[in-house]
Amino acid sequence: MNERVISLASLTVLELSPPDMVDVAARAGYSHVGLRLIPATPDEHHFPLVADAGLRRQTLQRLRDTGIGVLDIEILRLQPATRSSDFKAVLEAGAEFGASEVLVAGNDADEQRLTDNFAALCELAEGYGLFPHLEFMPWTDAANLQQASRIVERAGRANGCVLVDAFHFDRSASRLEDLQALPPSRMRYAQLCDVAGPRPHDMAEILRQARNERRFPGDGDCDLPGLLRSLPSGIPLSLEIPTRQLLEQGVSAQQRAQMAIDKTRALLARL
Repeated sequence: MNERVISLASLTVLELSPPDMVDVAARAGYSHVGLRLIPATPDEHHFPLVADAGLRRQTLQRLRDTGIGVLDIEILRLQPATRSSDFKAVLEAGAEFGASEVLVAGNDADEQRLTDNFAALCELAEGYGLFPHLEFMPWTDAANLQQASRIVERAGRANGCVLVDAFHFDRSASRLEDLQALPPSRMRYAQLCDVAGPRPHDMAEILRQARNERRFPGDGDCDLPGLLRSLPSGIPLSLEIPTRQLLEQGVSAQQRAQMAIDKTRALLARL
């Protein structure tokens, strides 16, 4: 098996401060982490890396001490009133951390405006050496792979990419044929987890599962071998696997991060 970048996503160990997350990633054998610079929801527990210079310095020092890199920063939401300049401080922080990828959500029903805003974000991010990835999620306005690909292509920016997350790929009923048709240059990393059970009809239940009840690779029903074979060879993988049940059972962040990478490596070894 060729070694590849494997990153610990914030959502997997969301209770940890960024410096502690770096330590957990290093002990478990990850090469990178993802940093959540903007909370996904208003009530989410958040460590304000952009506003807190002291926390930023502490995190940078821990990255240097451990040799862990930063793969991506998240989560930039493109909404109707969004201006790309709104994200300048976030992109500056991402560049300071040495990140290369930016996770972007599309929350604007006007697809042309969403496309224009994505293009503008790409132009701003280019100055920081960053690649925005539009992540399709079935409850957003980039609901599936087909729509996200269309928006990114119409935005027409070389650093514009699509983020494939195994959970959203399954729950949006996206197709491997469409993934195989996407230019490899439009995918610089992917998010990996497994998915259990049939696709719910209720979007609120899909959202609940996405934030609380994912499975470690190989523990669910998703065709992860087919997905991985359809992605660019050796693409970096961000392990985003929130497991609220394990958290409530007292399984530590260290244990969960270790389970995630061990099961991912076992899956990769079988490809």
